[in-house]
Amino acid sequence: MYVNHYNFWGVICLMCLFIKPPFIQSIVKQDASDTQRQQVISKGQKMEKSIQPPYIKKVGQRGTIIIWVVDGTYVRTHLDEEFTNYGEHYGFKCIPKNEFWLDKEAAEDEQQFFIDHLLVEYRLCEKGTSYDDALEAADKAERAERKKAGDVEKLIKGSNLPDPIKVHVKLWKKLESGVSVWIINGRLVRSVFDIDFTEGGHDHVYEFVPQNEVWIDNDLEEAERPYVLLHELHERNLMAKGWTYSKAHEDSSKIEYYCRHHPSELHAMLAKEGWE
Repeated sequence: MYVNHYNFWGVICLMCLFIKPPFIQSIVKQDASDTQRQQVISKGQKMEKSIQPPYIKKVGQRGTIIIWVVDGTYVRTHLDEEFTNYGEHYGFKCIPKNEFWLDKEAAEDEQQFFIDHLLVEYRLCEKGTSYDDALEAADKAERAERKKAGDVEKLIKGSNLPDPIKVHVKLWKKLESGVSVWIINGRLVRSVFDIDFTEGGHDHVYEFVPQNEVWIDNDLEEAERPYVLLHELHERNLMAKGWTYSKAHEDSSKIEYYCRHHPSELHAMLAKEGWE
């Protein structure tokens, strides 16, 4: 029987175009997989190179949630002046969904507390729980973790009640008015006295702060401390005149925000509040 070899091999090549033999399919699959993998790597490298403020670095991931350390000063100056040590989308609309933001700490010793808190808060909000209820549940979970860390014992040695003097780190300045401004251990304050304490506070707001004291959280970077100091001094001075906390806080936030955008006026503003 006569076989036209040219036609035969032509048919075989045509079949290969439409019906790929297993070994060819394997090669094609491998090539596609390699290409896809390279695209992912390339995308990841591109993201690392193009990190923009307020992002500083990625520190973890929980499922689809990416955990970032951010520049809190930038966030408070440009996005939301009420941003504290950490946050997620339901608490701060400037934060994208599926992201947790942790403010860059002077000492990175509270990150795990904050992450545990945010996981509870975010997941409950995703299920439809109100933000206030989710916050309460998250605070409870965070308190439990802080208790396990042994922070409470550090302030109650030799007594039944925690001693607020033990959170003092260093005296920043004593004003002519008699008010002492202390840099304090923010972690211990949050673990023992008030889990929501952040950045700073004073004796007219917190009953655990000794009389005539203003506290500045040591977790704040030094460059940002003067802005928080201005807020606390202004707020305290207004409350000493009889202003309510909410009204004094609102006015102090406006002045703090203004100085963050006009830093050259910060010194004069502090002087008006008794910081000479």
